Amino acid sequence: MSQQHDEFSVESVYAELLGRAPENKMEPRLAPLFRAMDVLGEPNKAFPIIHITGTNGKTSTSRMIEAGLLAHDLRTGRYTSPHLTKVTERISIDGAPVSDETFVRIWDEIRPYLDIVDGELAAAGENRLTYFECLTILAFAIFADEPVDVAVMEVGLGGITDATNVGDGQVAVITPISLDHTELLGDTTGLIAEEKAGIIKEGAFVISAAQPTDAAQVILEAAREKHADFRFEGVEFGVENRTVAVGGQMLDLQGLAGRYPGILLPLHGEHQAQNAAVALAALEAFLGGGEKELNHELVQEGFAAATSPGRLEVMRTSPTIVVDAAHNPAGIAASAAALQESFAFSKLVVVLGVLQEKDAEEILNSLKDAYGDEAQELCLTQSNSPRAIPAAELAELAVDLGWQEEDVHIAEKLDDAIEWAVERAEANNDLAGGVLITGSITVVGEARILLGRPGEREGA
Repeated sequence: MSQQHDEFSVESVYAELLGRAPENKMEPRLAPLFRAMDVLGEPNKAFPIIHITGTNGKTSTSRMIEAGLLAHDLRTGRYTSPHLTKVTERISIDGAPVSDETFVRIWDEIRPYLDIVDGELAAAGENRLTYFECLTILAFAIFADEPVDVAVMEVGLGGITDATNVGDGQVAVITPISLDHTELLGDTTGLIAEEKAGIIKEGAFVISAAQPTDAAQVILEAAREKHADFRFEGVEFGVENRTVAVGGQMLDLQGLAGRYPGILLPLHGEHQAQNAAVALAALEAFLGGGEKELNHELVQEGFAAATSPGRLEVMRTSPTIVVDAAHNPAGIAASAAALQESFAFSKLVVVLGVLQEKDAEEILNSLKDAYGDEAQELCLTQSNSPRAIPAAELAELAVDLGWQEEDVHIAEKLDDAIEWAVERAEANNDLAGGVLITGSITVVGEARILLGRPGEREGA
């Protein structure tokens, strides 16, 4: 198959998927997924699963776990969402997006079975399989076809009724929980934790980041109810020490079964160190039941190879342009701390775009609280997503929240926004100015293309 035809095929499959109920219209149901697994011969039972939920840090933690598994010579599948530039990024084999050929071939193989499920749903007066449900089924089918030794699967939303929950995670990982998607998941961290704890299966091993008290209590009770082992960051494992290093940080980690000093993590920020501690505990739980110390060199090798595209990723220097997919207030605060710790900018120009279902007001407040005078110049923009809040609307909100009108710029097109931000960062021959492009993942994905990173390199 020619590359051109492949490309077209992935695009046509993607167009077909987009014709279904969109990603932000997830159905709180599992029965159709179990039915699809049934007609496909239960690909969800073909390999062990490390299942990951939480509010922030899911994708970075998934990628670190994957890197650690690869260092141990295991064949991995990784399912994460959303994608930055191309849908195949969501389904990775051995650390690289699944090949176009495999993506299209398996979709063609499973489509007739999905038609059966769609037909049954229609007959029952229910909506047919959604975009996310179909992608999740495709991921299970691809991982079973490969086959992988282990799959790292990130939930799309919540946990209990998320499409990925047809898989039985031997290890259930819960990253930090904060308020996000409150209209769907609840307006306290305890209520949100009830949804997230839904991935804990009978006899599983639960690894949780440090959590707000109400969320920790919910997770603890859910683990006990399912007779699951449980370990919490800050109690049984965590970050002992960290120092900023060139291109990232050096960590001393306390694991479940051993101590792992001198771990180089090529990612910035305390939140990524926390993600690394959670990832290490998950690796220990999966590879040694939490009781066997891992080979120190393999752990070092795994973390040194970890990447997280679109998360405090430096795209260019002079001026330094950083992209960061922080799409809720807690994410903005975490990345601000990391940016201030790792980069010495004289001033920072922020380019921001937000999707409609996000709390734009709180995101802007979080930016103001986190950066203060350092980031007084703000460019509001919008991605090509139909869900993007119009730039002018965001600008109005920013002025209402206290930004000076002369410091707020509107650029509906992202390339114009980046050009303006670079000019402002370099104003008065300032060589230490920086640009941060943040907010929705769609904005960050488009910025990566405009700045010359159209996708992840093979194996990256």
